[in-house]
Amino acid sequence: MTSPASGANSAAALPDYAPIPRSALGPALNQQGYHVGRVERNLYWVTDGVYQAAFLTTPDGVVLFDAPPTIGGNLQRAVDEIATANGVTNQVTHLVYSHHHDDHTAAASLFDRDVVRIGHEETRRLLLRDNNPARPAPEVTFQDRYTLEVGGERVELAWHGPNHSPDNIYIHFPGHDTLMMIDVVNAGWVPIYNLNLSEDVPGYIAAPATALDYPWTHFICGHLGRLATREDVAVHQAYIADIQASAKEALTTVNPTPYYMHYGENFWAGVKAHLDTVTERAAAPVIAKYTGVLAAADIEIFTRTTTFQIMQSLRLDSGPSGPVHP
Repeated sequence: MTSPASGANSAAALPDYAPIPRSALGPALNQQGYHVGRVERNLYWVTDGVYQAAFLTTPDGVVLFDAPPTIGGNLQRAVDEIATANGVTNQVTHLVYSHHHDDHTAAASLFDRDVVRIGHEETRRLLLRDNNPARPAPEVTFQDRYTLEVGGERVELAWHGPNHSPDNIYIHFPGHDTLMMIDVVNAGWVPIYNLNLSEDVPGYIAAPATALDYPWTHFICGHLGRLATREDVAVHQAYIADIQASAKEALTTVNPTPYYMHYGENFWAGVKAHLDTVTERAAAPVIAKYTGVLAAADIEIFTRTTTFQIMQSLRLDSGPSGPVHP
């Protein structure tokens, strides 16, 4: 058993990081551990400081967008708070899934089985495959586009190809000057490990440009404590573009031969030494440039693992091709 003293020693040994830019932080949470705020008119967002969801109040019921388990029961508390303040119904009648991942959907079972669940057709397939009672599969699905109309409000759902996940969609609120797209941009922060744990690197890199093609002022990005802006998306694009450029340069300037010669028959050791060197060389200038600009940029493993993912995509998805044996 770990004693309090040894626990304190372990905490003392943890590394320190650069201060978080104040611009990366959102509003304070209430005593229940959440913040709910108006985006525009009857569209609201909810955060626990790490995850985000949204809801739209209408005369015919509340439409909820995502159900992260870390917010959990505070989703209904947030809806109740707004409903009481505005004298509208607090009944959640629709639930839209942005994508199938558990960390954005696992509180879905908290809502009545009569709720109409909506998502991409791939979201349904993946949720049926996973067979998790916490995440009932959507009954209403679409392939490319779907218009949701409830209580005089309109929401446009669209799939523009795989990015963070195979089924991640764009949720546009044309009457509220808002776009919701999850797990690509983190407002004011770098992506966490491995490009936000994304499955399709070219799709992830292209997604922000698609997002900027929509007309919007407010961006619900799914993580951390504040809404994003168009400038946040542009800074994210610049960060990723700098990683791409740095990775391309490192791939062409790091000579792989010494690593493979050193390890001889241990081919995987040679691969590790070579690609680790490329990753370190590519990540270092990006970490230096964005520390103090994007929160957690100095947590080196985040940029390094993201750099590794992009560097591997450059090698495997984009080229240039490696030497071809004659």
